[in-house]
Amino acid sequence: MQLFSSWSRWQTQAMTALFGWIPLLPGLGIRYLLYPIIFKKMGRSVKIYPDVRLKDGWRIKVGFGVVFHRGVEIDIDRNNYLEIGDRVNLSRDVGISCTGQNNKIMLADLVSLDRGVDLRTFEGSQLYIGDRTYVGPHTCIWGYGKISIGKDCLIASHSSLYAHNYRFEDTTQNIREQGFDFKGIVIEDDCWLGSGVNIVDGVTIGRGSVIGAGAVVTKNIPPYSVAVGVPAKVIKSRKN
Repeated sequence: MQLFSSWSRWQTQAMTALFGWIPLLPGLGIRYLLYPIIFKKMGRSVKIYPDVRLKDGWRIKVGFGVVFHRGVEIDIDRNNYLEIGDRVNLSRDVGISCTGQNNKIMLADLVSLDRGVDLRTFEGSQLYIGDRTYVGPHTCIWGYGKISIGKDCLIASHSSLYAHNYRFEDTTQNIREQGFDFKGIVIEDDCWLGSGVNIVDGVTIGRGSVIGAGAVVTKNIPPYSVAVGVPAKVIKSRKN
């Protein structure tokens, strides 16, 4: 298995070095014909623009009509997997990374990641983004804990979801040496997060909720709520 994994990484990096730079129409055609060799699965009508960087294509499943724009960088280490659904759009400079062991990232159908979105999982974590969800520019979604984002969500630019917290009780040790705890984050279907929203570990945002720009969400939000502020507080229900 180790030998196969090393071969897969070498093959992926060799293919992307040879053909990843070729511009526009000839490059799109060449990559469409050749990249199925390096992916675990690749559907029809996939567009891979120049300067897309992959570490190990065998750990990636790509659905129908997926678009990889310039500068997309995907680093999936061994024993980790990335599954990309149909008609997913990865805009310029999107970064996706799985490090450690037994991580999985799943992007469902019609997910759109805007420019500079950064997805990272660490050591046994999972990240799921549901159908038709949009993630705005320069949003960071990281975690050692599981992160689940539902269908039809809108997450505006410069938001952050971090599914872990560092320990800091022991003043005789540096904080980075004390480890961390994690519970996970859940955002249910049909939620809208305004620009610059921060979601901390352990929070669930109920279905149909709206979180105002710049809010810091430290506690669970009931379904169909409108919450604003630092820390975020529910100011009304959408059901009324």
